[in-house]
Amino acid sequence: MIHVCSLARLHETIATTGARHVVSLLARDANLMRPAAIAPENHLWLQLHDISAPLEGYVAPQTEHVEQLIAFVQRWPRETALVMHCYAGVSRSSAAAFVSVCALSPASDERAIAAALRRASPTATPNSRIVAIADHLLARRGRMVSAVEAIGSGVVVPDARPFRLDVPAVNAISSMVAHNT
Repeated sequence: MIHVCSLARLHETIATTGARHVVSLLARDANLMRPAAIAPENHLWLQLHDISAPLEGYVAPQTEHVEQLIAFVQRWPRETALVMHCYAGVSRSSAAAFVSVCALSPASDERAIAAALRRASPTATPNSRIVAIADHLLARRGRMVSAVEAIGSGVVVPDARPFRLDVPAVNAISSMVAHNT
């Protein structure tokens, strides 16, 4: 299970879920302290801003950020929860959760994953640059970008309610593949 939250709710979400792995998507200047329950090797801090195009003085999501994210989630053992967070729990972290489920479920339909994201959170508005980079890296040929565009922007809030996005089980993936052939 992947749990998404804001920085303000990080420690609470880790305690509630029993997570042992965390992905932080925050700028370098963010006031981030790794939670004590998380071993250093189980914490990935992608130091980037929530922008979708380069802007002077800010760090836009880059290919290497998304490559690090994909590699980290592929190493995640999945017997305990994974928490992803950004400042508000709306854009960067929801994009990371969407990308992670797509990476861990290569046979799953992107639109179904995006729809699950919208059901889980009415506020999720995945960062389009992170999604586009992942779409290219995962060879999804624009389907990830289209899926996120199809769900549209979420409800605007300063601090989103934490939510969970499940990774489809192997049997569910096999079933989806059987129906798509």
